[in-house]
Amino acid sequence: MKAILHADKQWGIGKNNSLMFRIPADMKFFKETTTGNVVVMGSNTLKSLPAGKPLKDRINIVLHPSGEKRDDCLIVNSLDELFGEIKKYPPEKVFVIGGMMMYKTLLPYCSEVYVTKVDAVGDADAFFENLDLNPDFKLVYESAPQETNGYTVRFTAYKNLNLKEY
Repeated sequence: MKAILHADKQWGIGKNNSLMFRIPADMKFFKETTTGNVVVMGSNTLKSLPAGKPLKDRINIVLHPSGEKRDDCLIVNSLDELFGEIKKYPPEKVFVIGGMMMYKTLLPYCSEVYVTKVDAVGDADAFFENLDLNPDFKLVYESAPQETNGYTVRFTAYKNLNLKEY
C-alpha cells in the first residue's frame, strides 16, 4: 500500500475538509497514479470529493464505522475489515488518499508515500507527519521545482524503512 498527498511547508494537507491549493500538475499526477487502482479513504474525504461521489475508474474503499452501504463504493466498518479488503489487491495498486486520521492510522503500513510539496503555507487545520523527521522514512526521489498555478512544487517519494504488515 502507498499514500499520496500534497503538503504545504508545514506539512499541512487540508483546510475545512478541502484541499488548500488548486495545483493542476498535482491533480494530473494524482489522477495518473491512482486511475485503475484502489483508493482508500475515510468518510470525510469521500464527502469532500465532487458531489460526495467516489472517484471514477478506481475501486473506492471507505472506512466509515457507522456508514451505510452504498452501490458506488465499498464501505467497511473497521480496520480489520479494511485490511481484509485491501489484501485482495496487489499492494502496489492500493493508495491511501486521506484524510488526516486515515493517513495517521495507515502510514506504518505504506511502503511508499508520494508527497507533492507546495512551497507555501495554506493555513491548514489538518496535517501529515513530517517524514523528513521520521527515521522510518527515507526521501528517495525529489523532482526539480516546478511552477504551477502560481505555486512552486516538488514531487517527492519516501520509502518506509520499517514497514508493518497488515
